[in-house]
Amino acid sequence: PGGPFDREKALPEEIIKNLEAYYHLDQPLWKQYVMYVKGLLHFDFGPSYSSRTRRVEDIIRDHFPISFQLGLLALFIALTVGISLGIISALRQNTAVDYGAMFFAILGVSVPSMVIGPFLIWIFALKLKWFPVARWGSFRHMVLPAITLGIGYAALLARLTRASMLQVIREDYIRTAKAKGLSQWEVTMKHALKNALIPVVTVLGPLFANLITGSMIVEQIFGIPGMGKYFVVSVSNRDYPVIMGIILLYGVLIIIANLLVDIAYAWIDPRIKYS
Repeated sequence: PGGPFDREKALPEEIIKNLEAYYHLDQPLWKQYVMYVKGLLHFDFGPSYSSRTRRVEDIIRDHFPISFQLGLLALFIALTVGISLGIISALRQNTAVDYGAMFFAILGVSVPSMVIGPFLIWIFALKLKWFPVARWGSFRHMVLPAITLGIGYAALLARLTRASMLQVIREDYIRTAKAKGLSQWEVTMKHALKNALIPVVTVLGPLFANLITGSMIVEQIFGIPGMGKYFVVSVSNRDYPVIMGIILLYGVLIIIANLLVDIAYAWIDPRIKYS
């Protein structure tokens, strides 16, 4: 809480009034709102209060691609590891493989990224020296934060895929496919997996938007100059235009991601048709 120009050492009243006039904060709230909405129609999110020479859209343009790259790699890890573990666990139900996969899933869901990140840094950066500790520059800088960001979602998708696969493989058409002499691979990949992915696709919309807009904790741990880290800085500086711009971007991405999910439904399940 507080004004954008509140500091530990208070500014003179005259300077604060000049700043408020410059940023139109001395106008009535309804007028500020109308001016902001008009700006949005022209993709103008307004000036940043803390970075006086930069506008919000410039900040998003500079920092969003970093979070986008990190989020795509984390999403790839989550989908690859999570769906694979879920399928294997369902096909090997009540075996050591199943128990091991579900132990990983429970661990991944339970342990927060603020613990996973420093642990990976300690093992793979400080001890083994396979990857750099922090910062951003090359693909090697992306690996540890992407694993940290993706492992929790991989665990969630593994549990979801397993539960869905167990339900699907008990259906009559799966037994019919096995009775026709199809191999386990054909039954799983051609008949079971497609229907089992429907619940998984449901969560991909918000998951995708959440990943590509950056993780505040992961980007802080690894010193990545992405949207998540800049969002934390903006909150600390009470840079309200940047905060609103990032939240609006997140909302737009959720809408787009959910639209893509609805389109994917029609491809996965032929029974769903859009007129």
